[in-house]
Amino acid sequence: MEIVEHSKPCVAMISSPGVGHVTPLLELAKRLVTHHGFSVTFLAIATTEPSPAQDDLLDSPTMPPYLHVRRLPTVDVSAVVPPDALLVTRLCLIVQESVKSLKSALVDLGRPKALIIDIFCTEAHDVSRELGIPSYTFFTTSAAMLAFCLYLPTLDREVDRSIEFAELNQPIEVPGCRSILPEDLLDQAKNRKIEEFSRLLYHLDRLTLSAGIFLNSWEALEPVPFKALRENSFYLNMRVPEIFPIGPVMKENEPETLKQSDRDCLEWLNKQPERSVLLISLGSGGTLTCEQITEIAWGLELSQQRFIWVVRRPVDATRSGTYFKAGSNDDDPRTYLPEGFLDRTRGVGIVMPSWIAQGAVIGHPSTGAFLTHCGWNSAIESIAKGVPMIAWPLYAEQRTNAVLLTEELGVAVKVRASGENRVFGREEIAQTVRLVMEGEEGRVMRAKVGELMDSAAKASEPGGPSEVTLASACKGWKS
Repeated sequence: MEIVEHSKPCVAMISSPGVGHVTPLLELAKRLVTHHGFSVTFLAIATTEPSPAQDDLLDSPTMPPYLHVRRLPTVDVSAVVPPDALLVTRLCLIVQESVKSLKSALVDLGRPKALIIDIFCTEAHDVSRELGIPSYTFFTTSAAMLAFCLYLPTLDREVDRSIEFAELNQPIEVPGCRSILPEDLLDQAKNRKIEEFSRLLYHLDRLTLSAGIFLNSWEALEPVPFKALRENSFYLNMRVPEIFPIGPVMKENEPETLKQSDRDCLEWLNKQPERSVLLISLGSGGTLTCEQITEIAWGLELSQQRFIWVVRRPVDATRSGTYFKAGSNDDDPRTYLPEGFLDRTRGVGIVMPSWIAQGAVIGHPSTGAFLTHCGWNSAIESIAKGVPMIAWPLYAEQRTNAVLLTEELGVAVKVRASGENRVFGREEIAQTVRLVMEGEEGRVMRAKVGELMDSAAKASEPGGPSEVTLASACKGWKS
């Protein structure tokens, strides 16, 4: 890799694979370039597994000047990842292999002023320390989740290893924060005997190696966790790095990058009444069983509400079936949706296979609610656009996020599961959809999310706390 001369101070970034991690880091990179006078090189991890959505992000023709994307040497996934590896193990092994080329990339860039990484790239701390480059972590979920993650290694030491956290008969008390019910823990913390837990713990233990931690949140959204992280004796004693709340950081869809299917969808939205459409989208990696897709279809039909449904081929074995290949669109929904569903709902709803320009749809005046997997990027997007949610968590930390959205912020409601296999039934789905779109509870949620939307706008406006916080970090790099 040849040395590139920059007329501006340079910052480098590296993210683990996955649209949910790449997107916020790339949006932060754009902000550093356009608002703070930096040249940013985004060091992308390349694998033999195609992810059309991720490639579209990294190869966007609207990338601003001074934002450069460079792919690190391609990792042959089949050579480094066992076929039965779970999500986090798979991520960690891919990153571990890619970081081997990080030192030469940073040297070729002339040793940037700072390196910004995500939670699964902490091996990069060792490289940056060797080169004398300060490294920062962009923690891509909530302040509440950061507080729990910093506490988890201590919790692991204090609770007998013969007992799983999920078996505890009492809530887990996170220092200075809201307690977490065992059933709401992130997936990787529910079984301490598996490799996923060990790998997660490894990276969480290394969070304190960061020169600072950026968070896609803002003070007014999560005042209690931010106060705990800065003032609680537990976090003070463990020397938590400086916390930089810089949210909301989210993708803005540029009109020139929209696909024809997205334009058609937005054109349909233009013809619908204000706040009358429900968006159903379960993130870049989320997948459902065949039975659950059938129940959603019947539930939408029974609700008699307008909808846009981003649907994918069912996967019975996992809830994160498209995490590494987001954006693939190689199937026909008619082959797995109930017979006649598309015909019966023609004009009332739109089915979008696999992928959508989500930000543009959430921000449209006709969108009235969002059925979401509760990934943090989607939650932030919905709050910043003032759209109430139906919480449908699938994997990772999404159950914890769902509790925050429903019980603490009051901007979402959960669907009740029916049956022993926790399938959400059509009647429950229809009832919840009507409640949010037409009921009093929906109006209350809409008012609450409207207040948070205003706080998001104030946080990110020029002179707002999030912009001032980011500017303070930038000032240190420039000096």
